[in-house]
Amino acid sequence: MSDKIKMGLIGLGCRGNALLKDVFLSHPDVEFVMISDSYEDRCKEAADMIEKMSGKRPEYTMDAQELICSDKVEAVVICSAWETHIQFSIDAMKAGKYVACEVGGAYSIRECWKLVETYEETKTPIMMLENCCYGRDEMMVLNMVKEGIFGEVVHCAGGYMHDLRDEVGYGEENRHYRLRNYIHRNTENYPTHELGPIAKVLDINHGNRMMTLTSMASRAAGMKEYLKKEKAEDTALLNTTFQQGDIVSTTIRCANGETISLTLDTTLPRYYSRGFTVQGTKAMYNEENESLFIDGEEHAKDHFEWKKHWGNVEQYREQYEHPTWKEYLKDGVKKGHDGMDWLVFCEFVKGIKNKTPMPIDVYDMAAWMSISALAEESIALGGQAVAVPDFTNGGWMSR
Repeated sequence: MSDKIKMGLIGLGCRGNALLKDVFLSHPDVEFVMISDSYEDRCKEAADMIEKMSGKRPEYTMDAQELICSDKVEAVVICSAWETHIQFSIDAMKAGKYVACEVGGAYSIRECWKLVETYEETKTPIMMLENCCYGRDEMMVLNMVKEGIFGEVVHCAGGYMHDLRDEVGYGEENRHYRLRNYIHRNTENYPTHELGPIAKVLDINHGNRMMTLTSMASRAAGMKEYLKKEKAEDTALLNTTFQQGDIVSTTIRCANGETISLTLDTTLPRYYSRGFTVQGTKAMYNEENESLFIDGEEHAKDHFEWKKHWGNVEQYREQYEHPTWKEYLKDGVKKGHDGMDWLVFCEFVKGIKNKTPMPIDVYDMAAWMSISALAEESIALGGQAVAVPDFTNGGWMSR
C-alpha cells in the first residue's frame, strides 16, 4: 500500500459532498482517486471540487460496481442511499476493499446476516461511520461510566429528533431517498445516531447484547399538514399516503437487564435533539439540559429545583473529558458535525494504516442497523415483542 490510501467514494449527494469538502479532502493520509453517483451532474461537480482542493482530478463513474472492482481503489466509502448500504458493503468486502459505510437502518434481517457472513468469509475490515459515538459529551459520559461514576447503568435513552419535513417534502426536487422511505415504510428508520453511543456505554457485543424489542408508531399527520402549507400546488404529493408514523417509540431489553428507549421524531415541528440520557445507580446524564446529576454531591439536594443546574456539565470537563477529546481540543477541532465527522473518519484511516480492528465493526453495524427491520416488524404486529438476533453467534460473551 502506498503512503496515501487510494479511496473511492460512492454517493455524492448532500452527505457525500459535505464529507468530501469538510473532512475527507483535508486528511493527509488519503487520496480520492475515484467517485461514483447515479447522477452525472453530481459526479462532475464533485470531481471539480476534488481537483480544486487537491490538485488531482479523480475518475468518475455512474456505475458503483465499476468503482468497487477498480484496481486503483484500496478502500471504499459508502455515502449512497440507505437501501444500497449493505449490498455495496458486501460487494466491496468481496472485492477485498476496506469499507467505511455511512449510517442508516437495514431493510431485512437476512441482509444483516449476509453482511456478517461476508465479513467472516473474507475478513475484509469494515467500519460504520457512526459519528455520534465520537461526540464530546457522549465520549465524556462513556469515560465516566468506565470509571464507575454512574455505578451500575440501568437505563439509557436517545432519539433522532430532527424536523426533516422540508427534506422529505422536497425529496423529488432534491433527489433525496428519504421521501420514498417515508411513503412506503413505517419504522425506526434511522436508529444508529442514538443507539451507537448507548451501545458503547452498555458494552453491546462485548459482554452484553440486545435481546428483545418492541416498537409502536403514531399516526402520520405531520407531512400532510406541512405539504398543505408549503406545497399545496403539488397535488400528487399532497394526495400521497405517508406510511411513516410521526413518532416512533422503541424499547429494547438487554441480556444484562438494562433497557433502552429510542425515539424517532422527524415530521413534526420541533427543536433538534438526540436526547442522549444515561441513568445509573449513582448518577444521571441528560443531553437536553446538558446536566449531570451525581448522587451525594451538593447539587443533588436541589432535585426539585434542577433548572438552575442546567449546563453544569462544563464544570466536570477537566476531570472527566475523554482522552480522545483532550487531544482533539489541543490539536484543534475540525469541521463536520461539531468535529465528530473528523474523528470517526480518522479512526477508519487509523485502522487501515495500523491494521487494527475497526472500533465500530461488522457486528456493531449489523446489530444497530437491524433495529429498523425489527421495529418495522413489531409495529406491523401492533407492538409485539420480537427477538434481536445475536450476530456474534455467542461471541458477545467473551469478545
